[in-house]
Amino acid sequence: MSPSLEKLLSEIEQLTPEEQLTVMGHLVERVKKYINQAPPKSKWSDLKGMAPYLLLGEDAQEWVSRTRQEGDEHREQLLRGEE
Repeated sequence: MSPSLEKLLSEIEQLTPEEQLTVMGHLVERVKKYINQAPPKSKWSDLKGMAPYLLLGEDAQEWVSRTRQEGDEHREQLLRGEE
């Protein structure tokens, strides 16, 4: 615990119960605002350029089939203990 937090907590202990409730209420409201903030909605256009272009002219179905086959081959090698 940081020294400033320890100091703050000891100061809160010096407050009356009503004042402590006021501090708690303030903190609860502050945390509620933080939790209830809706994350900004992303647009598909914001994702543009984030991933490398994998197909490079390859047909999408061919790419899917090839990557599945590569994955199958890799798993088979792992099961056989070759890697």
